[in-house]
Amino acid sequence: MDFKFIPVKTRVVMPPRDEIWDIIDSLEVEEGDIVFITSKILAIHQGRCVKMGDAGKEDLIRRESEYWLPFTHRAGWRGNLTITDNTLIPAAGIDESNANGHYILWPKDIDDFCAEIRKRLMRKFNITRLGVVATDSHTMPLRWGVTGIAIGLAGVEPLEDIRGEEDIFGRPMEVTQVDRIDALTGMAVLLMGEGAEVKPIVILRGYENVVFSENASMDGFKIPPEDDMYQPLLDVITSSPKKS
Repeated sequence: MDFKFIPVKTRVVMPPRDEIWDIIDSLEVEEGDIVFITSKILAIHQGRCVKMGDAGKEDLIRRESEYWLPFTHRAGWRGNLTITDNTLIPAAGIDESNANGHYILWPKDIDDFCAEIRKRLMRKFNITRLGVVATDSHTMPLRWGVTGIAIGLAGVEPLEDIRGEEDIFGRPMEVTQVDRIDALTGMAVLLMGEGAEVKPIVILRGYENVVFSENASMDGFKIPPEDDMYQPLLDVITSSPKKS
């Protein structure tokens, strides 16, 4: 199976608000592509930016998160662990990089926005199998560095369920589901870059091991904190005082 990731260099998308339809309409997509788009330009399109000085970052974090646990690291810096849109992410995903003096929040109704972009591209190119995935960078406990995750999607199923299949020795797989979308997103975000690359979109072409579906969403992909295998750790965050 031959497939490739195609980074797309664009103009600079300017906070606090900048419509991106010209960028979307300039894309060249084909049947079976998956379009990965950084959540940052989706948020700027929606005007989800707050000028620094107009609000405190910690106030914004508390407002935007479902659960919020502020702390002071032993090195002396201030941090915030949050669960936002049922995702464990520092600082509610609020970012200051490439923000031109603004705080950039997560976009709203991300699955719906991905679906709108997908519908626009499918209509333009007369195709039926297309995925659109909103991405962000996050940190992993006990690891330095950031990797990419999907925070919204349309048109492509995120999981491959291999429960009931046998391993190489005939043992039935009992619990394993493969998170294909985050694995692919990790590569896309790596190619986007974290600095001044101006490559907020990556197109995956020729990858066949996914299922395209009109009904795909993040809903069945996310695990409620109380049902997660890391529930004992998440309890520390979810039992902390909620935002007012």
